[in-house]
Amino acid sequence: MEKKLFIKNMVCNRCIKAIQSDVETLGIQLKHIELGSIIYEEKSKDDFENIKTILERNGFEILLAQDQQLVEQIKIELIKLLQKLPLQLEKTLSKYLESTMNIEYSKISKIFSFNESITIEKYFIKLKIEKVKELIQLQENNFTEISQLLDYSNLTHLSNQFKNETGMSLTEYKDNKQNFRNSLDRIV
Repeated sequence: MEKKLFIKNMVCNRCIKAIQSDVETLGIQLKHIELGSIIYEEKSKDDFENIKTILERNGFEILLAQDQQLVEQIKIELIKLLQKLPLQLEKTLSKYLESTMNIEYSKISKIFSFNESITIEKYFIKLKIEKVKELIQLQENNFTEISQLLDYSNLTHLSNQFKNETGMSLTEYKDNKQNFRNSLDRIV
């Protein structure tokens, strides 16, 4: 029987590869795997517990509650948005999430804020700032280009948000040459 599991902290392609490898080592056939979830063929009652054990050993968690699953789906959608640059939101973030998830934004927002103690917008800003840090470290773009890639109205807007979130200016961060990036699964 096919079974779908929603997985917390599965935020990058390395996570997908690690989970895929570990689950297949158990001899369990994966039907589908993507950020935040897997579908597998359950052949015995032990399969779920074995997958749960392997996931927890690697810092992942199976999400059983619907609200937690929804919150993780929101996070995954926002992370996916930032994987393809330039960021091109043709509508507001709220409209984007509403259409992508087929749920009213007011409901999505309420559940997210209650479970994470942060608004979706604030969480997205934190994700964008982590992307800025990544782009600065790659040294392929100047600050203006980075602000354009991430759809900021101007460099001043990016600079102000960056300073608010990190306590450093863009230049201070760049000159420091240390990795002060936060893992995407630890952003709150």
